[in-house]
Amino acid sequence: MTASSMAISSSCSSSSCLMMSKWLLLRTRQNPQRSAASSASRMRWRSFGSSSSSTAASAATATAAPQLYMWGTDTKGSLLRNTALQNVTKVDVPTRIEPHADDGSFLFTADESSTSSTTTTTAMIQQVVCGATDTAVILTDGSCFVWGENKLGQLGVGHNQPVSQPTRVTLPAGDDNEPRRVAQVSLGQQMGAFVDTVGDLYTCGFGGSVMSGFGLLGHGDAMTDGDGAAVQTPKLVESLVEDGCFVKQVAVGESHMTCLTTEGEVLTTGSGSYGRLGNFDTKDQLYFEPVEILTTGVTAIAAGKSFTLALASDGVLYGWGRNHKGQLGTGLGLAADMYAMQAIPEPIETDELLGRRVVKVAAGAGHAACITQGGELFYWGMSLHLEPVRVTELLHTKVVDVACGLDYTLVLDEEGRMYSFGKGSTGVLGQGSVKNLNQPALMEVFEGKKVLQASAGWKHAACLVEDA
Repeated sequence: MTASSMAISSSCSSSSCLMMSKWLLLRTRQNPQRSAASSASRMRWRSFGSSSSSTAASAATATAAPQLYMWGTDTKGSLLRNTALQNVTKVDVPTRIEPHADDGSFLFTADESSTSSTTTTTAMIQQVVCGATDTAVILTDGSCFVWGENKLGQLGVGHNQPVSQPTRVTLPAGDDNEPRRVAQVSLGQQMGAFVDTVGDLYTCGFGGSVMSGFGLLGHGDAMTDGDGAAVQTPKLVESLVEDGCFVKQVAVGESHMTCLTTEGEVLTTGSGSYGRLGNFDTKDQLYFEPVEILTTGVTAIAAGKSFTLALASDGVLYGWGRNHKGQLGTGLGLAADMYAMQAIPEPIETDELLGRRVVKVAAGAGHAACITQGGELFYWGMSLHLEPVRVTELLHTKVVDVACGLDYTLVLDEEGRMYSFGKGSTGVLGQGSVKNLNQPALMEVFEGKKVLQASAGWKHAACLVEDA
């Protein structure tokens, strides 16, 4: 097999060449301006965006507060182990982060100005998100708290120092001066992204450099001294507002960012190396630009370190970006070829997935996984599999959720049981050892409990559980 980039250049059909010409014309926009049409569209859909339900705004279904568990390798506070802020501590058994209130609600430290103050909230944790070296939780009242390494200001708390205590992230107030509630978070190695309940996107962290690429935050920043602008508090991506786009989901990679609009359109920004932006070449983009092959009908996205996956409404998966470990699942790259890539979305239509409808997708550093409508689990990448392979050990288990980290995978079934497999050297498998597991193993520490949701970072993981 040859690298995907070679396949693209040598086998361009007349139809794809016409598509490329159209794309080149569309990509001339470098400084988007608000148009009358987009403004009207924004106003027309404003009522839809503000009234639609979101995970952050909805009430918790559990009567008791979900319990937060964390494990793996603690890097400057990513596990919320306060005494280990400057150390690296390995925790190979999921450990409960004890609540500080009698009613089970969590006590958070808010730093909403230059003067730190301690506040409490009775809202419960509804979602936990692990980034490369950071963690975030979204509460039922739409507030968001973060902690971790924060090396490049990606947590949006106004500085780039380690954050040892859960600290509230404050989004800029809207035109009505009302505080914005967070619906979704994605944290990468250099950037952080927050979507509010209206559908506006805010980004922060490192804007880029000559080495890493420009436009990482989508604000159009490219400083002449070679470094992109650093943003240490969440900043509204105004170009999306001007274009009338409402964001449904955002996924952050190492040096690129992908967002999915409520219209089912996929947009990307940042470094174009290895074709990770999906727009035919390897050029950087300073603003979010549409992936012209995926302008409608996409229902979910997932971003790995240098690649992206998109799930279409018909259940077909698409992948693009770097493919040196087979992480695209298309079989079009050699695991041994460090330059393997795919610069446009390629459908993952393999024999294993033939006739199956994919309903969920997840991406890790160099591998990915998906779940079919029948609850089957497939995974690929890590220089092991160039195409999706069914996890036969879970044949008699209906899988409902999956999370991928740095060469490991967490799996959740319909009964609330969680399994783990992959590389265990950092303790992320949560099995009480650092051994590798080639097949899923039940995480027995959660016996008598029901896992509600899990998230996989690079070297740490977290989940929310309730008593069964």
